[in-house]
Amino acid sequence: MAATPGTVPLSSDYKPSSDKKVLRYPYTMIAETTDYLQIDVIKYKPIGKGLVNAPGSRRNQGPQQGKSKIKTILLPIPSNIRDGNTTRYGESNLNSVGAALVAGVLDVMGSGGDYAENFKNGLNSTTQQVVNALEDVKNSAGGTEGIKAFITRELASRAAGLAGVNITPDQLLARTTGEILNPNMELLFNGPTLRSFKFSFKMTPRNRDEAMEIKNIIRCFKTHMAPKVASAGDTFNTTFLSTPDVFELRYRQGAIEHSFLNKFKQCFMESIDVNYTADGTYATYDDGTPVSMVMTLSFKEIEPVYDVDYGDEITGVGY
Repeated sequence: MAATPGTVPLSSDYKPSSDKKVLRYPYTMIAETTDYLQIDVIKYKPIGKGLVNAPGSRRNQGPQQGKSKIKTILLPIPSNIRDGNTTRYGESNLNSVGAALVAGVLDVMGSGGDYAENFKNGLNSTTQQVVNALEDVKNSAGGTEGIKAFITRELASRAAGLAGVNITPDQLLARTTGEILNPNMELLFNGPTLRSFKFSFKMTPRNRDEAMEIKNIIRCFKTHMAPKVASAGDTFNTTFLSTPDVFELRYRQGAIEHSFLNKFKQCFMESIDVNYTADGTYATYDDGTPVSMVMTLSFKEIEPVYDVDYGDEITGVGY
């Protein structure tokens, strides 16, 4: 089923995607006076021999020296925008016996530095640390009888395992005395996380210019999110693949950064999904352009958000 084609002819000054540095939808968007989402396509810059980046090194702060900008795409701010920051934490257990044992091992290993000055002094220091460690472990287990009971439960647990019975020393303690070792549970920092963002844009071309622009926008995203194959003339080297281009996203208010909404770090595009039957039925103009489409983009930031990313120069809610 084909719909009536647009009545506005293709402009004589329309350039194909390969020639245009800025693509936009709507095609007549006046970026100087409206709010919009700006997406810059940037050539990926690898970390290099240093292997690690300094925290906050990939912040998006507008044009920077050394960046290789390929394209700029301007899109309306979608209807459902949000951001969320998370940090990973994990539970950690360490009973008093284990804590005394670990502390003792650290002290014994720390005494190794004394050997550098004098071997005899080092030996005496290590011997004393071992004695202290054993005393601490004995006290944490409730004295000599506690140590005996601890070893007995451990041996009984292993013997039961040989017979196919799965029972731990802690379970034996709970069954025999109704007690358990205090696990000294604590929530510990496990590391940062990487944020993901998803945007959906409904695009309805109103004329041939806008249809061409939408086609070029979709093709641009698909091209620059794809892994790069090295080429030499007419041949391709399949030994290595190069990293796709990265994307820098910014909410804008005309010519300036948005004064409230969140900011982004450099992102990879994880996926692009285009629904060419956004209204539930297949319908196109005479040239084959769908009358309504929904483009969904998924981005993931390259590095986590750190505290150093929130400085006096950061406006709005920050990252």
